[in-house]
Amino acid sequence: MTLEQLRIFVAVATREHVTQAAHDLNLTQSATSAAVAALEARYETKLFDRVGRRIVLTATGKAFLVEAKAVLARAAAAETVLNDLAGLKRGQLALAASQTIAGYWLPAFIHRFNAAHPAIKLQLSIGNTEQVATQVREGSADLGFVEGDVDDPVLTAQPVAEDDMVLVGPIDHPLCRGRSVTTSDLRTARWVLREQGSGTRAALETALGRFGITPAELDVVFDLPSNEAVRGAVEAGAGVTVLSRLVAMRAVKAGLLAVANIELPKRHFYSLRHKEHHQTQAAREFLRMVGETH
Repeated sequence: MTLEQLRIFVAVATREHVTQAAHDLNLTQSATSAAVAALEARYETKLFDRVGRRIVLTATGKAFLVEAKAVLARAAAAETVLNDLAGLKRGQLALAASQTIAGYWLPAFIHRFNAAHPAIKLQLSIGNTEQVATQVREGSADLGFVEGDVDDPVLTAQPVAEDDMVLVGPIDHPLCRGRSVTTSDLRTARWVLREQGSGTRAALETALGRFGITPAELDVVFDLPSNEAVRGAVEAGAGVTVLSRLVAMRAVKAGLLAVANIELPKRHFYSLRHKEHHQTQAAREFLRMVGETH
């Protein structure tokens, strides 16, 4: 079998659709079907069952998918090593970052790296802290950047920056009129929060712990999946929230939000990398650039 056959099989298996896989691979449907059929004929086994217009993996196909992905991952790792021997003259660097970092902190470093090494193709995916850690663990990202603590034995986490957290509300909110915010104020306020698994949510829960408040005591109106959604809901008067100063300050300067008088603990931004994966020269150089500001 060939790597191309494995690549086609994995594409079809993960999509359970020949036409969609062919389109995504920039192949004809007949070439895609022929590659799968050749594997089935060569090893005299069925990898897919045809159910009407759909295809589903057989038990053999499911077992083979695990091995095929592993082979392709090893091939990609081998290619990475060869590209790395060329220094920073070619190759790619896959980054994953949580929302606050991807939207407000990381772009300047991406621009700086691209200006210095234009031959390196940069890719960025965005998720919450848990999702970023998963991508680095599984090898789909070379480096991750998160604002939440990650406790994973296969990942190395290094602090790369500090971030200020602020409690904000609509400009006419009682907690944002200059007086010091009390523990009672925090318990009685209506809250708009980021989803569980986000670093911003974890930072809020850590801050509440210092005031002797559990998350269950809060009157939570919404759990929302992005900084922008949270900020928009708060601007509309839904409640108060805790956000990174990086996220909140444009709205504060525009007169859409006000900052409450309460001191919250700082949090760290962390870089993540896999302890056992080859670290490319591009990854090392990106971390060096980031580290210069810490």
